[in-house]
Amino acid sequence: MVLYLLIENEIMTVSLYYYLLYIWIGIAIIAFPFLLKITQPYGRHSSTSFGPMIDNRLGWMIQEGVAPFFMLFWYLQGSLEKTLLSQIFVSIYVAHYIYRGFIFPMRLKTKGKKMPLAICLSAVFFNFCNTFFLGYYLGNIGGNYSNDYLFSFPFLFGGLIFLVGLIINHTSDNILINLRTSSETGYKIPTGFLFKYVSCPNHFGEIVQWLGFAIMLNHLVGWSFFIWTAVNLIPRTLDHHKWYKGKFENYPKERKAVIPFVL
Repeated sequence: MVLYLLIENEIMTVSLYYYLLYIWIGIAIIAFPFLLKITQPYGRHSSTSFGPMIDNRLGWMIQEGVAPFFMLFWYLQGSLEKTLLSQIFVSIYVAHYIYRGFIFPMRLKTKGKKMPLAICLSAVFFNFCNTFFLGYYLGNIGGNYSNDYLFSFPFLFGGLIFLVGLIINHTSDNILINLRTSSETGYKIPTGFLFKYVSCPNHFGEIVQWLGFAIMLNHLVGWSFFIWTAVNLIPRTLDHHKWYKGKFENYPKERKAVIPFVL
């Protein structure tokens, strides 16, 4: 609401935007060591100690489903011409979160599972801030890329990396979703594809996706999103990896957590 009022009163300047963006990146860097010590209480780590609980699918739909609408709001209110390139960037983001918010939750076989409302609302807040920085940049500051940028090295190379990450992410998701039938509730050891090397290739794929997006965008705001993605997913992946090793005695010892052969 504060950001909206700033825009409405024409106080938001380029300098203020970058000042806020640096703060936003700084928060991510400061939060990272704390997130490494705190297990996020949803999914297999769900806990009632974080307050009221809501249905897991509903929580996903709320927290991820708001992102496309936030993004379109910040982008469309902008004064810059809506060029082909800026529309491509916005479309990539919106398509990803339409899948995450409305398609992915319906594919989950997590009947009866719940998540803390606090986690859902914190994700809504993150998406509000993240879409502000991305959407405001594309709509007001630097989204007027020329059509020639379509053939530039950052766009083509970043697009390739994004596509690789997308394939890794969706392929891994499909393997996890198909591990159990709709009537099963337990956990199994995932195998095949990049599960041979890491416990959570789905998270690795999403990190790679937004790395590619940052390269495509070729601006600090893209790297901000990439940093936040890594800050959120790496601690969660390490928790998953630790959980797998504690849950299954025969869990493959050679597997890393998120980055093959590294981490």
